[in-house]
Amino acid sequence: MTQPMATDLAACSSLDELYALLKPLQVGPGWSKPTPSLWPLPHSSFLPAHWSYEHAHAALSAAGRLINTELAERRNLILVNPLDGNEYATARTLVAAYQMIMPGERARSHRHSANALRLIVDAAPGTSTIVDGVALPMSVGDVLLTPNWAWHGHANDSSAPAYWIDFLDVPLIHLLEPMFLEQHPDTYEPVRDIASSSPAWFPWKLTEQRLADASVDPSGRFGRMVELGAPAMKTIALHMMMLKAGDATAGYQTTANNIYAVVSGEGRSIVDGTTFRWARGDVVVAPAWRAHHHEPDTDAVLLRVSDEPVLRGLDLLRQG
Repeated sequence: MTQPMATDLAACSSLDELYALLKPLQVGPGWSKPTPSLWPLPHSSFLPAHWSYEHAHAALSAAGRLINTELAERRNLILVNPLDGNEYATARTLVAAYQMIMPGERARSHRHSANALRLIVDAAPGTSTIVDGVALPMSVGDVLLTPNWAWHGHANDSSAPAYWIDFLDVPLIHLLEPMFLEQHPDTYEPVRDIASSSPAWFPWKLTEQRLADASVDPSGRFGRMVELGAPAMKTIALHMMMLKAGDATAGYQTTANNIYAVVSGEGRSIVDGTTFRWARGDVVVAPAWRAHHHEPDTDAVLLRVSDEPVLRGLDLLRQG
């Protein structure tokens, strides 16, 4: 389309004429936008949602018979937010997925720009994630990190399938566009050491003791809560919350996106007026600025995964 001359623009005698000439310039009149680009409160587009570990376990068990590691980089189920048009993200900046590895399997080693971590839901001794050549054992309730550009793969030398929940900041990396992925030249990174401790490994037995020693959160929002890392990663914060049976938490509204994974117990979360019942291994998402609270039926532990470090770093973290 031919661009108009500046003199043509200056000579316009009506807005319709001006608008027609602006189109080929790829310029839009800001004053005519039906919805302003600035608004007084955050807009909540991503939706509250819940995913069942019972269903995911059954589906992954079937996938274990139908898909091997030669056919798929990872045998996982993406938790796709039901927002219309969304095909991947769980929240605006975060994605979660259930993953399973069969006995005797190896998941190929790779590295990528995205930060990742996993909460172990079911695993037998002999299952591990290898991070930069160091094997980190997987036990139920453990949290393992695979930071930006760290080599990582998985191995299951036990006699039982292992199941976990992955969390990544891939949607944020997609938004900013600096995504890189590299496959390990040896396919499976050699193990040079087995960790007895690591800043990338939060064993449940240590987290459980920290929770038992923690004071009750004075805001009433989180029960007894401890942070894993400070923060765990530059884009992802991790908090373990211990909730007492029958004690509902106070309402919480924040500009950060929060994904809750159930380590143990049963109860419900009410997110923006919608009630989601949960049990061990389930996942609930409370997207940014969606008010929510939890009502445990039994003593329960939740892992709270959030993008708080991103919001805090940009001075955008707010609570209502």
